[in-house]
Amino acid sequence: MRRFLPRLIVIAPILLAACGDRPVASLQGNPEKGRTALTQYACHACHTIPGITGSEVFVGPPLDGIASRPMIAGRLANNQDNLIDWIRNPQAVDPQTAMPDMGVSEQHARDMAAYLATLK
Repeated sequence: MRRFLPRLIVIAPILLAACGDRPVASLQGNPEKGRTALTQYACHACHTIPGITGSEVFVGPPLDGIASRPMIAGRLANNQDNLIDWIRNPQAVDPQTAMPDMGVSEQHARDMAAYLATLK
């Protein structure tokens, strides 16, 4: 798993640390493009995602409030870089996860993470 240093502030809002209210990283990416990418990769087929219409069959957890959660998949601190890693290669984080590798590009994952960061 790659480790990342905090990056320059590109857009708001600021992600919060899992252990408190101090800012830990800035967001990069385009939330509106991320909203579109979440639809293109059919994430809404398994998750309820605010702002995205989907099916009524949900395998994965709902993503409302994901920006306020301390952990991603119960294994990673909730920050943009970890979320990008999870979106791009969930089996590297949890080999037994039901979440498939959807072949998400780095930029699409960054945009998706930027959109998901708006879901507090």
